[in-house]
Amino acid sequence: MPPDKKHFIISPISAAADGALYQQIVDRVKREISEGRLKPGAALPSFRQFAEDLLVSVITVKRAYEELEREGIIYRRQGLGTFVADLGHDRSRETKLDVAQKLFHQATREAAEAGLKQSEILELAHKIIKGKL
Repeated sequence: MPPDKKHFIISPISAAADGALYQQIVDRVKREISEGRLKPGAALPSFRQFAEDLLVSVITVKRAYEELEREGIIYRRQGLGTFVADLGHDRSRETKLDVAQKLFHQATREAAEAGLKQSEILELAHKIIKGKL
C-alpha cells in the first residue's frame, strides 16, 4: 500500500549535512523510489505538509519537487497533488547509477594516486562490497 500524504517519511535532513537542503530532499525521495518504498502513482505530500514535516521552508520543498519533476521522477496534477511517475523508479535508478559511477571513478583515482596497484584497488573494492571494511 503506498504511503499516504500525511505519513510519508524520509530520513532527516540537516543544514549541517553535505549538500543543499533541497538536494537532500531530492536524494532521499529518489532513494525511496529506487528502493521500492515509493511505487509509481504513489502520492507525495503537499509542499506545505512536507515542509512542516521536515522543518524546512515551502520554497525548499518546491525547489526539490521541481528538480524531481524536471528529471521525470515525479509529476504534478493541478488540484490533485504530486505523484511518483511510472518511470520514476527507472529514472531514479539511472541517476543513482550515474552518481555511483562518478564516485567509484573518483575513489579509484584517489587510490591510484595513493600508490595502490590495480590489483590492490580491486581487492579493496571486493572487501567493501562484501562488507569487510
